[in-house]
Amino acid sequence: MSSAPRPGPGRGWLLRLVIAFAFAQGAVSMARPAVSYRALALGADETAVGVIAGVYALLPLFAAVPLGRRTDHGRCAPLLPLGVVLISGGCALSGVVSSLPAMAAWSGVMGLGHLCFVIGAQSIVARQSAPAEQDRNFGHFTIGASLGQLGGPIAAGALISGESGALGRTSALALLVSAGVCAVALTSLWRIEHRRTPGAGPAAKAGAAKVPVTTILGARGVPAGIFISMAVLSSTDILTAYLPVVGEHRGIAPATVGLLLSLRAAATIACRLVMTPMLRLLGRTALLTTSCLLAGLLCAGMVLPVPVPVLAVMLAALGFCLGAGQPLSMTTVVQAAPAEARSTALALRLTGNRLGQAAAPAAAGLIAGTAGAAAPFALLGALLLAAAGLGLRSGRTARATSVPPEPTPVRQPEPTPVRDREQGDSTPLADRNRS
Repeated sequence: MSSAPRPGPGRGWLLRLVIAFAFAQGAVSMARPAVSYRALALGADETAVGVIAGVYALLPLFAAVPLGRRTDHGRCAPLLPLGVVLISGGCALSGVVSSLPAMAAWSGVMGLGHLCFVIGAQSIVARQSAPAEQDRNFGHFTIGASLGQLGGPIAAGALISGESGALGRTSALALLVSAGVCAVALTSLWRIEHRRTPGAGPAAKAGAAKVPVTTILGARGVPAGIFISMAVLSSTDILTAYLPVVGEHRGIAPATVGLLLSLRAAATIACRLVMTPMLRLLGRTALLTTSCLLAGLLCAGMVLPVPVPVLAVMLAALGFCLGAGQPLSMTTVVQAAPAEARSTALALRLTGNRLGQAAAPAAAGLIAGTAGAAAPFALLGALLLAAAGLGLRSGRTARATSVPPEPTPVRQPEPTPVRDREQGDSTPLADRNRS
């Protein structure tokens, strides 16, 4: 007996998507510190740098849900080159303008481009992956982000130099190079979306109705997935921002801090490479809950003044634990949301990420100012412990709702005189004549 052919495309599209995401994310990870350095070279103070960085996260908030709606009722692939063009344009123009308001505007364009690319890419993975493959495919997809986050800051640090007043020139060069790096992503964006994918055709676009945002957020599992994603991403951002501050207080050299951050990113990649066997061994609920729980404990433990070798082990373990949260939260949101609003649900998840990126550093700054530079890690520990509790609760809810109800017995219809007469009329004619 031959097995039925597998519908849809092979996995070549996923490899090309990972490659494109690595270049796009690498360009963004390279450009964001370069934007801050160029703003400083143009005379910005710390507040102005914070505003420019905040525009990157806040401006796309207004476009996330409309983009998700559009993707739910149409094709996803056009968002990918659009995102690449916006990221490249924002990077290049941030490197040539000479005013802070213009830099803030182009930083927002860069953030909008990143949002377009991510919504389109995540929606493609959700549509073209069977339910049993979504955890694995989302895990492999986020490897692209980890590669970009690993290589982008290293490249920016190699190009940017503040010696002899060269900060303005070298930061502009880094932004132009990041624009070129992002443009390379276009070479991998061919045959990404399978045209027979459900929901990608004009008929679906014409017939589908918009699901209210309140209905999406009210679906069991969606708020938990959004919060888990926000907690994990906020932990990564604050770790990147405050580990240099902790290193300065503890006498750790900047080069060592850079290596520690790279070790964290490499451990995240390693986690996503072995996502499939871990899921097979533990299951999604146990893996999500355990990874968030251990990450919370490790974050809280970083408040302690441990030696550098111990800190390196803790950061490697933390990076490994943080690697599971993002892809598993994507699957949680996709499988919990209504089928006709999955892209909008992913857009709401990204909205939560952006809010976390804007609010978490502000809260961390307030805590650090009053309780010390390492205190924000205690906040991260609490966030991740809450995420672990939500992951466990959503898993129990999913198991409870997945139990099929008892079948309802079908009542046999009562015989009627009409049916009796019809049955009597069905007597063979010869028998009736004999009678």
